[in-house]
Amino acid sequence: MKRTFWKEAVVYQIYPRSFQDSNGDGIGDLQGILARLDYLQKLGVTVVWLSPVYKSPNDDNGYDISDYEDIMDEFGTLRDWEELLAGLHERGIKLMMDLVINHSSDEHVWFVESRSSKDNPYRDYYIWRPGGPDGALPNNWSSIFSGPAWEQDETTGEYYLHLFSRKQPDLNWENPRLREALYKMMAFWLDKGVDGLRMDVINLISKVEGLPSVQHEDLAPGELAGGGEYYMNGPRVHEYLQEMNREVLSKYDVMTVGETPGATVEDAILYTDEDRHELQMVFQFEHMDVDSGPGGKWNVVSWTLKGLRDILHKWQVGLADKGWNSLYLNNHDQPRMVSRFGDDGKYRVQSAKMLATLLHTLKGTPYIYQGEEIGMTNVKFPALEDYKDIEILNMYREKVTEGGTDHDTILQAIHSKGRDNARTPMQWNASSNAGFTTGTPWLKLNPRYTEINVEQALADPDSVFYYYQELIRLRKQHPIMVYGEYELLLPEHEYIYAYTRTLDDEKWLILLNFGDTPQTVELTDELNAVTGTIISNYPEEPAAMDRSTLRPYEARVCRIG
Repeated sequence: MKRTFWKEAVVYQIYPRSFQDSNGDGIGDLQGILARLDYLQKLGVTVVWLSPVYKSPNDDNGYDISDYEDIMDEFGTLRDWEELLAGLHERGIKLMMDLVINHSSDEHVWFVESRSSKDNPYRDYYIWRPGGPDGALPNNWSSIFSGPAWEQDETTGEYYLHLFSRKQPDLNWENPRLREALYKMMAFWLDKGVDGLRMDVINLISKVEGLPSVQHEDLAPGELAGGGEYYMNGPRVHEYLQEMNREVLSKYDVMTVGETPGATVEDAILYTDEDRHELQMVFQFEHMDVDSGPGGKWNVVSWTLKGLRDILHKWQVGLADKGWNSLYLNNHDQPRMVSRFGDDGKYRVQSAKMLATLLHTLKGTPYIYQGEEIGMTNVKFPALEDYKDIEILNMYREKVTEGGTDHDTILQAIHSKGRDNARTPMQWNASSNAGFTTGTPWLKLNPRYTEINVEQALADPDSVFYYYQELIRLRKQHPIMVYGEYELLLPEHEYIYAYTRTLDDEKWLILLNFGDTPQTVELTDELNAVTGTIISNYPEEPAAMDRSTLRPYEARVCRIG
């Protein structure tokens, strides 16, 4: 397998609004990130992924871009960004920018022109349709953020498509002039020295011709339906990505990862097979739906290790020879992993380390989301007014205000799955506002910042932070963690995820207990062949006779032979 920097990378995602405020306005900014670069260098990460910092009215926290070639005023200036890039490069860290090109803001000059008249040169930069009979919507697709995926514009009377917020109109990739403009914008950033691009919902850019309505016998007249089958992994998406690669990406030594909701293993191979010249890896979401019931994300159900393991195993095996995995358990759109897949109470430290071991010893490129490395938890705000996320607020209005669902039931779902769990400000110390800002934070802090913060973690040699630091150091020293073959053991165990990694004549055994009680490992041959422990999340080694017992949330990486 070809060896590359992006396979060997450890990526750290920064959500700029919540990382560090430098000027007291309560909003994180570029100078704040710059002030924390030594912290990132100490951790050992090799790539920083910056969530959007472009000009934006912030309807969806920067994922609605009004100017692709300038910086949001709240975050700073282009000069600040250039200073940040230089600071990262001086420390040997690469920069990956977010690329949001399925949609723009409705305040982007392209859309301002597009909506001004039907014959405007920019009209075809977006997806416009006339209404149906009696003013009906062009089709019955629902927005991913609730409500219809169409908004009528008063000026021309036609509707524009928005798969997300009504302030995020979808770009029309059928238009070659639009594609050319986007490629030119990408080159603008790559020429400035950007090392990677994370492409937001990139597999939604091609829609099925005609934009047909969802047909289902259970649908009532006028009822909305998802419509994903008509825009996820659409008919021309691979053509577009190959064109993008040919026109832009192939001309730079750049790391690319595509966010691809609804992608299967087979889809991912098409996106990431190196011989196809599209992307290098994708974010898939199958494991993020392991606790979603028939009603979708907000219908929260209990997850099982078998369910999670089966999905991760499928992707490990599926992309073993072609393609490459992105390894993550949380990000800016997902709840905190220690609250979701571990124990954020008694075993918070042990389970955070165990989950980190999983992410760094599977085959693929690990992604760390800010605060994960100190074991930050979900927040569980008691009042709806404390939440800022558009997805949460739209869903609440639809299900409770308009739909009559019980408030407490929905609030519990928000506590479990809401995106603001990940967006509470970074917890730097136990002082006022956790050292994030001297002002009023844009989003309330997690009250646990007095016990869970960077200052505390750096003072404790047994902290989650130093465990991450060691995992990253091991990855840099041992190619087996990157390139070793993966093989699953104990596929039916209720609590233990066990597997091996093998490279040439080197073999490692990874044992992970997802339970809060001791578990027995029935792997006599492998355990008898263990010659040493490489890393464990418990400070003391088990006695020889107890090798087959894993303590609560224990992680053990052993050398075999």
